[in-house]
Amino acid sequence: MSENLLDAATETAGPAAGAAFGTTRPPEVPAKFWDEAKGALRVDALLKSYLELERRLSQRIGPPADDAPEEERLRWRRALGIPDSPDGYQVTPPNELLTPDAAVNQRLHEAGFNPRQVQLVYDLAAERLLPLIAEAAAEFEAGRQVEKLRAHFGGEERFRRIAAQLSAWGRAHLPEAVFAALSSTAEGVLALHRMMEGREPTLAREATTESAPDEAELRRMMRDPRYWRAREPEFVKRVTEGFRRLVGG
Repeated sequence: MSENLLDAATETAGPAAGAAFGTTRPPEVPAKFWDEAKGALRVDALLKSYLELERRLSQRIGPPADDAPEEERLRWRRALGIPDSPDGYQVTPPNELLTPDAAVNQRLHEAGFNPRQVQLVYDLAAERLLPLIAEAAAEFEAGRQVEKLRAHFGGEERFRRIAAQLSAWGRAHLPEAVFAALSSTAEGVLALHRMMEGREPTLAREATTESAPDEAELRRMMRDPRYWRAREPEFVKRVTEGFRRLVGG
């Protein structure tokens, strides 16, 4: 740019803007953006049109305002794949303990979650939360079982001595899987105590081979929530008795 202000003004205001195109409007330039008198682009019209386009695009990309009409808000949610109501979510339960919950789905719907995001919430709950819940439940149940054994054996000190004896005897006389299963419940520990004292009868006679579950089946039963979570007495008894039969065999 020239240091002479008059020369600079002449350079800016001269026919340079139209010189690139000549005096005839190029076919790719809309008529509203062309100044026929100057043979140049109408920069003000072009800028105004650009700003309007930018405003409209921002409205389409951004969420509606809080005071926007309900129809506009609904149209926006539909464009994102959000159903009109929580009933529109089709959740595949990732676990039998995690089935769709109407109250949870209502909260997720209000927050604007689409079906894929809702499914992800349930999947993450199964992946991250269930193991923590199971661990907490197991710790609680283990504490309850220990209290039951303390009461049975007459206190903390006596149970501690007997527990050491049972541990040594069980590892010396039983398969590791059988010992681990029996020592995980109060019923199993009591069965171990009777076996150690020789008061447990021959258990192979208590059931036929066809009706007695094998070790693989018993380990599968131990993973059942009825065993580790609900602690259903009959179910726990079946597992304990099953391992006792194996030992007796």
